[in-house]
Amino acid sequence: MEDSGKQVINFAAGPSKLPRAVLLQAQKELLDYKGLGISVLEMSHRSADFVKIINTAENDLRELLKIPENYKVIFLQGGGTGQFSAVPLNLIGLKEEKCADYVVTGAWSANAAKEAEKYGKVNIVHSKLDAYNTIPNPNSWNLNPNASYVYYCANETVHGVEFPFIPDTKGTVLVCDMSSSFLSKSVDVTKFGLIFAGAQKNIGCAGVTVVIIKEDLLGHALKECPVIFDYKVQGSYNSLYNTPTSYSIYIMGLVLQWIKNCGGAEAMEKNSAAKSKLIYDLIEGSNGFYVCLAASACRSRMNIPFRIGNVNGDTVLETQFLDKAVKNNMISLKGHRSVGGIRVSLYNAVTIEDTQKLAHFMINFMKEHSV
Repeated sequence: MEDSGKQVINFAAGPSKLPRAVLLQAQKELLDYKGLGISVLEMSHRSADFVKIINTAENDLRELLKIPENYKVIFLQGGGTGQFSAVPLNLIGLKEEKCADYVVTGAWSANAAKEAEKYGKVNIVHSKLDAYNTIPNPNSWNLNPNASYVYYCANETVHGVEFPFIPDTKGTVLVCDMSSSFLSKSVDVTKFGLIFAGAQKNIGCAGVTVVIIKEDLLGHALKECPVIFDYKVQGSYNSLYNTPTSYSIYIMGLVLQWIKNCGGAEAMEKNSAAKSKLIYDLIEGSNGFYVCLAASACRSRMNIPFRIGNVNGDTVLETQFLDKAVKNNMISLKGHRSVGGIRVSLYNAVTIEDTQKLAHFMINFMKEHSV
C-alpha cells in the first residue's frame, strides 16, 4: 500500500499517534482481511477468525508484560472512566467495611476517588495537595488497614506527574490506572491486584480498555454492578460476553506486534527516557523562557506540560507557539483546557526523530522571542 499524503507529527494526549506501519497494515486489510473478503469491521465476534485476533492480542500482551497465569486479561468498553466505577463495584466489597484508600495526585485520580464514593467509603491517604505538581511522601500516607484496596494513577496526563515507584501497600490489594504509561516500560505485574489501561495512548486506538486482574479477586462484585462491568463474567467469557470493540482490539493487536518487533517494553522504556530527557533538558536550559511546574523527581515521561514566558504563561507567546507549530506540521500541543499552556505527549509511537524536530522548533522559537 502506498504511503502517501500529508504527514504531521501528532503530540496529542489521547487518542494519540499510531505507528505508521500499523496504519498502513490496517489500510491494506481494511476491505479484505487476510483473503476472507470482509473487513474486521463487519466480522462476527463469534467467528473463528475474530477469536484468533483477540486471543493473539491477549497472548502478545501476556508475553510483553510477562503476565502470570493466575491473572485474567480482559478487554472491556467504557474507557478509563468506566473503570472508575468498575473498580469499586468489583473490589470495594472485598472487606465488609466497604472502604478503599485513594492516592490523589491529579485530575484523573481525583475523578476516580469521587466516583468510588458512590459505592463505599473513600479515604484519601494524604493531605489535600495545593497543586498537582508532586507526589506526597509515602511515609506521610495514612493507609487504612481495613481498606479493600489502595488505588493510584501511575501517570497523570493533565499535570504531567508520574510515579517513579510502585507504592508499598503493606499487603492491601494495589490497583493502578496505568492508562497513559502502559507498556512504556516494563512492570512487575505481580505487585498489583489490578491494572487497567485505555488503549488510546500507548497501545492502540480509542474503544478498548485492558484490565489485568488477579484471579482470586474475581467474584466479589456488588449486587449493583452492571453485568458488562463484572470482571468475573467478562473473564469467564474471554471478553466475549457481549459484542466487544472488535476493530479497536484488532488495532491494539497490531500495535502489540509492532512493540514486540521494536524490542518490547524494554525498548519502549529506553526510547521514552531519551525523548523526555531531550525536552526537559531544553526547558531547564531555557533560562525561564519555558517553565515546567511539575517537581523534578516525579516529572512524567509521557506528558510534559509547560508554560512559555513565565510561570503563568504569556498568552500571546503560547498562541504564537501553537500556530507556528501547526505550520511546521506539529499538532495537538495545546495544554489541557483545565490548565492551559502547552503539553507535549510522548507516547510509544512518537519517535526520537519526531521529538528532535520539536526540540529544534522550540529552540528556534525561543531565539526569535527571547529579549
